Amino acid sequence: MWPFVCGLSHGWLHSRLSGNLTASSMKWLRPVLLLLLTLILVIGLNTKWGDVPPLGKVLNPFRGVWQNAESRVTPKDQRVKLNGRDGEIRIYFNERGVPHIFADSDRDLYFAQGYITARDRLWQMEFQTHAAAGRLSEIVGKQALGYDRNQRRLGMVYGAERRLASIMADSLSAMYIHAYTDGVNAWIKKLRPSKRPVEYKLLNYRPEQWSPLKSALLLMNMSYTLSGFASDFHLSNTRALLGPEFVETFFPPHPEDVDPIIPPGHEWDFEPIIVQAPETTFEPGLLQSSIIREPDHDIGSNSWAVHGDRTASGRPLLADDMHLELNLPSIWYEVQLSAPGVNVYGVSLPGVPMVIVGFNDHLGWGFTNVGSDVMDIYEIRFRDDTLSEYYHDNQWKPVQKRVEEIRVRRGTTVRDTVRYTHHGPVVNDNREDVTMNYIPGGHALRWTAHDPSNEFYMFYHLNRARDYREYSDIISHFRNPAQNFTYADKAGNISIRSNGKFPVRWPGQGHFISDGSDPLYDWQEYIPHDHKPYIKNPARGFVSSANQHPANSAYPYEMGRFFAPYERGARINQFLEEHDIATAETMKRLQLDNKSLHAESVLPALLSLIDQDTLGGTSFYAFNKLDGWNYANDADDVAPTIFHAFWGNLYSSIWRPVFGNDQRHVRLPSRNRTVQLILEEPGSPYLNPSGGGSRTTFAALVTAAFLKAVIDLEKRHGDPGPAWLWGSHQGAVVNHLARIPGFSRKVFTGGGSESVNATRNTNGPSWRMIVSMEDELEAYGIYPGGQSGNPGSVRYDNFLDDWGAGRYYTLRLYSSEEEARAESAYSLIIR
Repeated sequence: MWPFVCGLSHGWLHSRLSGNLTASSMKWLRPVLLLLLTLILVIGLNTKWGDVPPLGKVLNPFRGVWQNAESRVTPKDQRVKLNGRDGEIRIYFNERGVPHIFADSDRDLYFAQGYITARDRLWQMEFQTHAAAGRLSEIVGKQALGYDRNQRRLGMVYGAERRLASIMADSLSAMYIHAYTDGVNAWIKKLRPSKRPVEYKLLNYRPEQWSPLKSALLLMNMSYTLSGFASDFHLSNTRALLGPEFVETFFPPHPEDVDPIIPPGHEWDFEPIIVQAPETTFEPGLLQSSIIREPDHDIGSNSWAVHGDRTASGRPLLADDMHLELNLPSIWYEVQLSAPGVNVYGVSLPGVPMVIVGFNDHLGWGFTNVGSDVMDIYEIRFRDDTLSEYYHDNQWKPVQKRVEEIRVRRGTTVRDTVRYTHHGPVVNDNREDVTMNYIPGGHALRWTAHDPSNEFYMFYHLNRARDYREYSDIISHFRNPAQNFTYADKAGNISIRSNGKFPVRWPGQGHFISDGSDPLYDWQEYIPHDHKPYIKNPARGFVSSANQHPANSAYPYEMGRFFAPYERGARINQFLEEHDIATAETMKRLQLDNKSLHAESVLPALLSLIDQDTLGGTSFYAFNKLDGWNYANDADDVAPTIFHAFWGNLYSSIWRPVFGNDQRHVRLPSRNRTVQLILEEPGSPYLNPSGGGSRTTFAALVTAAFLKAVIDLEKRHGDPGPAWLWGSHQGAVVNHLARIPGFSRKVFTGGGSESVNATRNTNGPSWRMIVSMEDELEAYGIYPGGQSGNPGSVRYDNFLDDWGAGRYYTLRLYSSEEEARAESAYSLIIR
């Protein structure tokens, strides 16, 4: 709007100055009118019009975005005086901007971690807490109101408050979370408006004081990312639509091709807990839904550890790469923390104290997501339209009401009443209204992330663990999000354990919508720590996880029905079995491995079915590329592009006739089960929708899917050329967290969701780490981003090209402050 105002003023001014004015009148009128124009410009440029920020402030050379540009010259050593610490803190930065923090007390250590992380990542930290808490409307206005209501109704703040209560109940935990908070606020207090991160200027708001609740919200946000999904709604609809036989055939609890984390043949030496099941199971009818938001199901990780018997050094090797959404600033922040009793290196979560994944002088650890079923949906029977009471265990029980206040920028405060049952929040009151996160209206959510827990306590002691016994004891305190913990130490041990809070279920419990009135559908017990899937120093000489099933059907507990497809896990195990003298370089090759067992298993059969008489020109070219492919999703190859387009069309052609065009409300069979169907049951009616049960009919389907893939690629990219390369077609898009144009990057890289190098457009390896547990630790790592959150800094995205090219940085865990000082690029001393 302001350009219109300025344009009108300029036109008016021009018409007046070009009229028949006397010379004397011009002497005083011209400066008055120019002053008026200047005032209009000043007001216009410093006013926010709609979604346009006040451009005068943004472009101000002394306070605007220009102040966020950083020199490429290495910073000089600095000394600062800050209140709130006990003694002197020394921080030494390497050439990549990684801080090595040395303090004389835990309190000073976490104060410094909070201070230095806020210096580099303040906007990211705060924006993510606003998103987790459902407070984006305060920043961007009413367009975020639906998102904010969703977050509040999911119980994100409720869960964070319950976690915080557990944290504050422990005096040690309260000490270090307050120390971290004080460090963050020390930076905020010191931060001049001109030096605020550029996003504050563009979005026209200012940072607020940090609090322990914000750190708890970040953990809650990670719980949502890694465990905030349930198949109950989809599978219930699939059963209602196609029957229980279809569900058991295409969604078996333990697929035949599974290569579980715990190798088959493992003996479980405990008596499992048995919970009572109902005599008949609840079967809801077909439910409708509209999608609002659900976590990315391609999120996962790889992790493995190799015993010294199979390494060149004779010491264990640990490898970990966590697959998450790729963002700028990066989700991780690299750091060394050193104080009496602790010396640890790895990556932290900005806004949270301690190292989350890494290694110390004695041992190292990594995570993959379990993906277990820790979220159930219950149909609630309310007494009447007031929704004040619900039926459970043969009685009417009162609902608890929680009023959520959502402030809207340039608007009013919206008050939203959320009803809570003993199961959890009723995410949507209206049965006919829009469903949030696939949770039908009138249904309640039970989720382990809502339960009190103190993961900070676990990470504090994990950073300090000295041997396997201490490690095993401390990880029993971890609750959510459930993770597979991979471990290696200098003593020669390796292990893996599926860890978290898992309900004990009767067979089939939680796979479908549950009866909220029957107490037998409640979570009655939890799997004891010693009963969780676990193995130490196995005979095969390695442990591994790629988000697949934790164990086979011999394991006596149900942990869920849906885990990652088998290919990544099978490829990791295949590779490790082939390399019995492993080195760190071997581990790098495996992390960067682009082999697709999916393509290798199904493509030869599909190519044999394509009617080659229908081929010509580009389709003939595409066929030959697939026929000569090595099944690797390499960036500089066109074959992966052709195969994935081909498979996507074929998969849709098989299942669309079964489920219809709207496939949002049902669960479709996995690609693994679809491949099994193609290879073992070629006459299946699902592969021959026109009937007859002959291979010819399916061959026609395959040929049509292939030809359509070629046409689709031609429409998108033109004739075969550089745009057809896998690295160009898919690559990796690393988006700015707020999707601000110009702050994102695309990286030319290979990989795929079925490859060990599981790079897939907007998600992939967010941190690659390899540690050789020798006397002098040898460690390597990299993440896609940079230490700084400032787009005007050379350290904003300076790791990206190396990450895309498969390069690693040496990670130095200094055993003494003198070493760190001698090798540092610059330092910061806090007094």
